[in-house]
Amino acid sequence: ALARLQAAGYRRIVVTNQSGIARGLYSEQDYHALTDHLRQRLRAAGVTLDAIEYCPHLPDAPLPQYRLDCACRKPRPGLLLRASGALEIDPAASFLVGDRLSDVQAGRAAGVGKCFVVRTGYTLSEEAIGAADGVYDDLLACVRDMLG
Repeated sequence: ALARLQAAGYRRIVVTNQSGIARGLYSEQDYHALTDHLRQRLRAAGVTLDAIEYCPHLPDAPLPQYRLDCACRKPRPGLLLRASGALEIDPAASFLVGDRLSDVQAGRAAGVGKCFVVRTGYTLSEEAIGAADGVYDDLLACVRDMLG
């Protein structure tokens, strides 16, 4: 799916909440090691990501350095706005694919043109399904539909 988006000229950006950092379940170094591994695996398949933006914060975090009611934690749009600004992307001409209501809410708040959800093992809430512009079984089905 990502290779198809890349071939069609779309930017590929991952935007993710990582509250496990704030809860002490893993460190930022662990998270960066995981994303480095992800990028290596994707590169082996000929795919690159344009950016990965993450939020390690949590308003009630047990680790004080991450205890923050920030603008970047979805459903707030901070991560999306940071990525679109850095890469000079027009959110209104973009789309977002997520797996939770907070993804759609962040996309709407950032002015993203179309927001889709995919079923990833989490049960999608009726609210998420109703808020999305489309619901798909997986990312490939979503991309096939978007690209025609």
